[in-house]
Amino acid sequence: MELRIFTEPQQGASYDDLVTIAKHAETLGFGAFFRSDHYLAMGDGPGLPGPSDAWITLAGIARETSTIRLGTLVTSATFRLPGVLAIEVANVDAMSGGRVDLGLGAGWFEQEHAAYGIPFPPTGERFDRLEEQLEVITGLWSAGGTYAFDGKHYQLTDSPALPKPVQRNGIGGGAPIVIGGHGKKRTPALAARYADEFNMPFSSIEDTRVQFGRVRAAVESAGRAADSMTHSAAQVVCVGSTEAELDRRAAAIGRDKAELRASGVAGTPAEAIDRLGALAHAGAERVYLQVLDIQDLEHLDLIAAEVMPHLSRE
Repeated sequence: MELRIFTEPQQGASYDDLVTIAKHAETLGFGAFFRSDHYLAMGDGPGLPGPSDAWITLAGIARETSTIRLGTLVTSATFRLPGVLAIEVANVDAMSGGRVDLGLGAGWFEQEHAAYGIPFPPTGERFDRLEEQLEVITGLWSAGGTYAFDGKHYQLTDSPALPKPVQRNGIGGGAPIVIGGHGKKRTPALAARYADEFNMPFSSIEDTRVQFGRVRAAVESAGRAADSMTHSAAQVVCVGSTEAELDRRAAAIGRDKAELRASGVAGTPAEAIDRLGALAHAGAERVYLQVLDIQDLEHLDLIAAEVMPHLSRE
């Protein structure tokens, strides 16, 4: 199983904070550094120093790192036009030497749209826009010449379909695409058509297993090889070598220790290994560890030293 680090910078992080944790994760051997794509803090925190743009910060981190993969969980389809997003991701892929994954979703956080003047259509329209965005982005990346698209929400005429990502081995002809969520029908179908990876976020072991089954069925119905889809999960992480250390880390992120143990990769290193083993048994090939206190680099050290080496046994 591969472990990836996943951060929530809208809760409070500077670009320098993100560079620091990304470089540290790379040094420790984590498979990827991902960040959310949000423009407003959630909950009671002030989110200082303020939001940062996901693809601008990943572009900078791409030049500060050399091996770790980079990406979003997930970019909202409401934030950018698909042609512009295709260019941005291709640019960052080139800047990283081909280390970028694009996580793309319909968007859900209405308050951030209101705060920054971003239109927020109803749920059905957001999913319609997501589907067209996936068609446009993969169409631009895979086109051998000019590209045109005439959709309900987006129209492209005589696009040169440039630049191309450095990576051309994704199912969409470019960088790998990650789609995730809890939807029972449309989400698995979109993943089967467009995604290289399906991610199940913040769910129980049983719900993860069931949703992976839906995605596998959709992949089979689409005529794809079963091993062409990677299955992953996202879980909050809070590990301590002692109960006192666990108490301190849980308090730092404002979460209850018992709740974390029940719903995330939390507890002692042995408990974290057991949880990851259960996720692997449910079908997860990689896990995104949501790190909510990005200043606590010793947390990553502990996971790398006492959890990661044992995962090959699961």
